[in-house]
Amino acid sequence: MGIEISNHRGTETPHGRILVTGGAGFIGHHLVGRLARDHQGAVTVIDNLHRGDAANLGPCARDIVFRRQDIRDRAALDEAMRGCEVVFHLAAQSSVMGALQDSEYSCSTNVLGTFHVLEAASQAGVKRVVFTSSREVYGEPDHIPVPETALLRPKNPYGASKAAGEMYCRVFGQNGLQVVVLRLANVYGPRDTDRVIPLFVERALRGLPLLLYDGTQILDFVWIGIVVDALVKAGFGEFSPEPLNIGAGKGITIAGLAKRILDLTHSRSLLKIEERRNVEVTRFVADTTRAQARLGLPTPEDPLFGLEEVVKWASGIAVF
Repeated sequence: MGIEISNHRGTETPHGRILVTGGAGFIGHHLVGRLARDHQGAVTVIDNLHRGDAANLGPCARDIVFRRQDIRDRAALDEAMRGCEVVFHLAAQSSVMGALQDSEYSCSTNVLGTFHVLEAASQAGVKRVVFTSSREVYGEPDHIPVPETALLRPKNPYGASKAAGEMYCRVFGQNGLQVVVLRLANVYGPRDTDRVIPLFVERALRGLPLLLYDGTQILDFVWIGIVVDALVKAGFGEFSPEPLNIGAGKGITIAGLAKRILDLTHSRSLLKIEERRNVEVTRFVADTTRAQARLGLPTPEDPLFGLEEVVKWASGIAVF
């Protein structure tokens, strides 16, 4: 039997295996932890560890199959896909600045790699693929909040690679494969690195200046737990053929974020204003109306409600 796609917002247990690409990364390992708990023994993870860390999977290592492989390796994908019914495709070069510094890797992984995942899934008889896209596909929006119907006008190579991945998702979705596209806002939580919140927290704890590239930018920060819920519901709940924004639906200025981190860490670090980096989008807030209706996601009054847990983790205090 195939996966039972529910007509409600809950989740159903698949009868086949579950594959997570990029499962050792920040979002990936949080998702794998949930899946390993709920579907013990059914989860396979692929990650080339370019950015991910196998240590992230330590707590659930006995309950999953881990393959250190690259999604650009089609033979490896074909083998990993056998018997799979749901694929969560998270593997990517996952940052704006990283894509700028190594555009060839970003393109080959985010575009060609996504094509390989979709093709392998289609040929293996996978029922559903969940693709993690990004708010970067919108580029600099004309208005906020941004609905899913807004034009895709990426501003940087990372956004362009995700938009191209979405186009392949659309093509395969028109040929029998269920593909759910989630456009993620700025996801935050414990065990992340090299993005604005973990960088600010680390520097605040060390008493170093927090570098603000202008600081007036307005961004949408969404807690990792909400994102994992969205992924699980997108994978096992009612099928959504249209892209979904996953965010808090509220904007936070970068300067406001920095000051809040200083307060939480009791840090005397200075705020150092640098020139704005033109490659970065200056404002984004997600219109989450569609995601709320399709997935039943919460809309927290305070988008940064989990910031204290990030600080505790960074300070060496176990929070999970």
